[in-house]
Amino acid sequence: MENAVLVLNAGSSSIKLTVFALDLSVFLTGMADRIGGAGTLRLGDMRQSVDLPDHATALRHIFTALAAQGVDFGKLAAVGHRVVHGGPDLTRPQAITPALRAEIAACIPLAPLHNPHNLAAIDAVAQIAPTLPQFACFDTGFHATNPAVATHYALPPDYAARGLRRYGFHGLSYASLMRNYTPLTGQPVPARVLACHLGNGASLCAIRQGQSVATTMGYSPLEGLTMGTRAGSIDANLVLRLAAEEGLEATHTLLNHRSGLLGLSGHSADMRPLGEDGSNDSAFAMAHFCYWAARHAGSMVAAMGGLDAIVFTGGIGENAANIRAGILGHLGWLGLALDPQANAQNAPRLHQTDSAVQIWIIPADEEREIAHYVRALMRA
Repeated sequence: MENAVLVLNAGSSSIKLTVFALDLSVFLTGMADRIGGAGTLRLGDMRQSVDLPDHATALRHIFTALAAQGVDFGKLAAVGHRVVHGGPDLTRPQAITPALRAEIAACIPLAPLHNPHNLAAIDAVAQIAPTLPQFACFDTGFHATNPAVATHYALPPDYAARGLRRYGFHGLSYASLMRNYTPLTGQPVPARVLACHLGNGASLCAIRQGQSVATTMGYSPLEGLTMGTRAGSIDANLVLRLAAEEGLEATHTLLNHRSGLLGLSGHSADMRPLGEDGSNDSAFAMAHFCYWAARHAGSMVAAMGGLDAIVFTGGIGENAANIRAGILGHLGWLGLALDPQANAQNAPRLHQTDSAVQIWIIPADEEREIAHYVRALMRA
């Protein structure tokens, strides 16, 4: 395929990819999953088990599989990358140059589990096709419009100067939600939107007049809601005690990988088995998730000065009717009226006609959002 845009989304244990034609229609999708051991490579209808000890190996398998599917790197128009952390300065999509690569590398201390893998993908493409244009799109960029009172922790100014502040994440998901709102709902974008990206990682975003004014994730993706394996917001003195008693590395592992739904239920970070399990622990984990999502939602509504619409996206947001109902059940005071039948069917429109607040499902579309930016930059 010629003049296509390849989008790479390199995470801590997987690499997602989509090949778009220049009209942004999808030509091919795939994923290298469970990087770090015995993994799986999927590309179109092809699926195979492969050894994926690291991201570099995964990328070599991806490039070989793409060539077998007719995707010639020499004929691609460009490659777009999701970069998780752009720090305080990298807030807009842009072409990758040696200088920009160095800036992304300088942000590694802010996202040590993500930015190195994003750079690995950038470097692998540069090695196989040195003249192929590459572009970086930053997951933190959408929240650059947050006011200083929202981004600053109550620390002395020199700590903020060291980058110790709130950034927010899931920005490409929220940007795609804004782009797709009117085409999918048939309605203009309301002035005050509460966007709920609910998946293994979960966050909320207060969007006023199309711009982020507050979000629940902070310095890292650990802050905010109860998540699949992350604890969410937690008292800093509790963290200090854990670090003193159990060690820094064990505390890091606990808060990021052994907490959240997994920690509360004792057996799963996935909403589907939790819903099927029927145990008190699983029920409590789901109730905890809903309760804290609703409590944080109240703070987002306050940041916007009111609410006109709620939008759910992400794997849980799009597919878990019971979780949506659980969260919205705490928010009835806002005047919203959920349509139970539409909710059970995961319909796009979830609100009744007399609801004071619109409620929608808009599927996450981060890869196409990256492709939009890449195409615009190429034309510019």
